[in-house]
Amino acid sequence: MSAGSAVTGVGSTGRAGGGVVRAVARRPLGVVCVAWLGLLVLACLLAGWLGSSPQEQDLEAVYSGPSAAHWLGTDQLGRDLLSRVLHGGRVSLLVVGVALAVHVVLGVVLGLVAGYRRGLVDRIVSRLADLLLSAPAVVILLVVLAVFPHNEAAAMTTLGVLSSAGLARVVRASAIRVREEPYVAAATVAGLGTVRILVRHVLPAVAGPVISLVSLVAGSALLVEASLGFLGLGTQPPEPSWGGLIADASQAIYRQPWMLVPTGGVVAVTAVACALLGDVVRDATDDRATGEPLSWRRMRTRVVARESREPAALCLLSVRDLTVRLADGTPVVDGVDFDVAAGQALGLVGESGCGKTMAVSGVLRLLPPGATVDAATITFDGRETLGLTEREMVGVRGRGIGYIGQDPVASLDPLFTVGDQLVEAVRHHTGATRRQARAKALELLAAVRLPDPAAVAARYPHELSGGMAQRVSIARALAGEPRLLIADEPTTALDVTVQAEILDLLRDLRSRTGMALVLVTHDWGVVADTCDTAVVMYAGQVVENTGVAEVFAAPRHPYTEALLAANPAAAEPGSRLPVLPGAVPAPGHWPTGCRFALRCPHVTTECVAAPIQSTSDTAGAVSRCLHPRAGART
Repeated sequence: MSAGSAVTGVGSTGRAGGGVVRAVARRPLGVVCVAWLGLLVLACLLAGWLGSSPQEQDLEAVYSGPSAAHWLGTDQLGRDLLSRVLHGGRVSLLVVGVALAVHVVLGVVLGLVAGYRRGLVDRIVSRLADLLLSAPAVVILLVVLAVFPHNEAAAMTTLGVLSSAGLARVVRASAIRVREEPYVAAATVAGLGTVRILVRHVLPAVAGPVISLVSLVAGSALLVEASLGFLGLGTQPPEPSWGGLIADASQAIYRQPWMLVPTGGVVAVTAVACALLGDVVRDATDDRATGEPLSWRRMRTRVVARESREPAALCLLSVRDLTVRLADGTPVVDGVDFDVAAGQALGLVGESGCGKTMAVSGVLRLLPPGATVDAATITFDGRETLGLTEREMVGVRGRGIGYIGQDPVASLDPLFTVGDQLVEAVRHHTGATRRQARAKALELLAAVRLPDPAAVAARYPHELSGGMAQRVSIARALAGEPRLLIADEPTTALDVTVQAEILDLLRDLRSRTGMALVLVTHDWGVVADTCDTAVVMYAGQVVENTGVAEVFAAPRHPYTEALLAANPAAAEPGSRLPVLPGAVPAPGHWPTGCRFALRCPHVTTECVAAPIQSTSDTAGAVSRCLHPRAGART
């Protein structure tokens, strides 16, 4: 395949809208509904070409039924019903379109903002929705028509405003669910702005419920418009409208019952077609989405500043006294310090529940709802990040700091192809044209050693294997050419062979780009193969921070020693593997003294008397223990 054809493959296949259209086209009911609505709108637009004037009279054919001269018959003045239905459709469909436009714009915008941002905005929008839903719509419409007589546009605009409250609630509920999906968190970490995330990732995911409700509102708005015309509150004779035509038919119900068939039938069939089409499109949209488990939750972080300390010299990332608290004030990370130099690989090690992921989440300022970062200093590339606004922090994520999550498939938006998502990231970070971004996307896929990048770019996330999805996640993290890459257990869900390939890829990327790496893991083999420095965490604290060679040769903290002893790779064949007794204490239940005391075989009374402070030796190795281990591992 040539380079030109390969580039075209990224953008020309797998468009989100094209997938829905094809899915609808495969459903006979969807084809019928689309055909009816399309033909109706087209016929109304071409009413002047398809029929006579709606006011032209044929007095010799008053109240006639269908005939060659008048396909749908005539009314009491001999006017052609087909012509009046088509011209009346121009009026009725136009004002219904006005109502739908107001309904969709207000409902979607307010719902997205309330569901994604939460907080004060959410409370204001929710109270406004409650107020609109409790308002008597019929009474308000009559008041509007009293102020603006026979002004259907004003009445239908009012209807759109009143009905938008229900849509806002539906969108808000869907947005709350979607904002917790890993691919939304991944887009945030990639540095995409809030508006882009809402439009590209949240809005398509809530499209199913939106379309379903909008279709029902479309049918309801059409019935309301017809009712206003029937009651004489809308467009006035002799101008035709669908409601007015039904009123004329009702007056002639005993003389010519047929008149009610084309006039009332077009309203009924159109309303039903709108409702059925909404169901079809909703089902087609839902078929393209996946039910991945929830993981990260994006939340603007409230920062509590404390006394600043100077970061280590020549560090790319310097973290001092990082503390993360949940909404109830419970600390989950407590006073964590570490430095990452340019080009260095640091391994963050510990059991599950030790606070590793929450520590890097605090660095990125992406935490669960209500959680806060309380830190003295977080400095990246010489810039204090805790003082940055959210808009400024967007520029750090993706371009300065890239991120790879634990679940690669869940971190990719199921509604877009791999190529579309890479192109989006490249264009956001570099400002490239779409053609340039497509070429760059293929280069990134080739850089992460994916065979046939064009074919991979055309696939959806569910069509990828775990290893391929992880490579795609790495490619997207590299789109902004970050100086630091944070990988949160990137090999957990992969088999041994693929794990080795991913680790080899990370080492190669690091050597070629000079990128620094923070690797969150509980696998000592990964640390030994990939990292220069090991930071061991236990119960929210750093208990040891030293070089990888030193930690394997002579671990200083009993917890590090126990973890290494329990490493299956270091076990002697035929011998029983040592097991570390007990479990990591939960946040809020940490002991007063050494947090490892309950599991430590070397504990003394002074270990539990007071909190243990970190100490460092002449070589710079840090440990948090009153009785550091001095012997080397053999």
